[in-house]
Amino acid sequence: MEQPTRLQDVLDGPRDPVALARLLVARTNEEREAAVVAYLTHRGLPFTRHAFTSSEGRGENFQVDMGSGDRILVLAAHHDAVAGSPGANDNAVAVGILLSLAETLARRPPTRLRVRFVFPAAEELGYLGARCYVQDRPLDGIVGVLSLELCGIGDSLVLWDAPDETSFLRALTTALERLGRRRDESYHVVGHIPVFGSDHRAFAAAGIPAYGLSVVPAREAEALRQFVLNPMQSPFAASGRIPAPFDTYHTPGDALSTLDPAAAAAVFAGLESIVTDLDRARP
Repeated sequence: MEQPTRLQDVLDGPRDPVALARLLVARTNEEREAAVVAYLTHRGLPFTRHAFTSSEGRGENFQVDMGSGDRILVLAAHHDAVAGSPGANDNAVAVGILLSLAETLARRPPTRLRVRFVFPAAEELGYLGARCYVQDRPLDGIVGVLSLELCGIGDSLVLWDAPDETSFLRALTTALERLGRRRDESYHVVGHIPVFGSDHRAFAAAGIPAYGLSVVPAREAEALRQFVLNPMQSPFAASGRIPAPFDTYHTPGDALSTLDPAAAAAVFAGLESIVTDLDRARP
């Protein structure tokens, strides 16, 4: 099993997303939770804590707000992992991306948009942390939600659980195309995924436009579409070959060494473009 990096080395080290993923990789969920607190405190990023306990489990969500205005964009990345997995792509690198973006926005905050970073616990327990967050916290002003999953392997961005065209979805795709990305080539929009999910579903159940955001290898795009939409009947069910990044998903192979800095950078750039466009948009 991969060994965790000494926490102080991460706190004092570089702040790119893959380096920050070392905060969480190969730690227990309790240690991952504490590492997020340690980083936010160390970097002086103001945050609020939302502890929850239910019959399903317990944990602590964290929230960081940057910018101002009545419109709120929620960006979420869960900090827990399944037992037995180092949890690098699921979901340490996504946490690293959002921590890096939060620091960027702390230096240059949007003026007509609030970006709310949410780091939920217990996503692996049926989005428990996000469900408790949505139940307990006010949702007024939220224009949309993106939850980051599997953001460290690949070169093509994917917006998923997006079966219907909404103004929020149009804003997202416009921002990606401003970067030179092209639909069905360097980014993809996928409808509801029946088996896999993430924290955005807790917000969608409350009537808020909410989607997943991932990055995948472009060469595997069609194979992945077949796999996620119908995993039991796709060609991979018979062959046993699972396309990346699902080949390491929830396994001991989800290691830091599999992460591609360029993949994380692509997600970061996409989020920066989305924040810029929404900040410029008329309320």
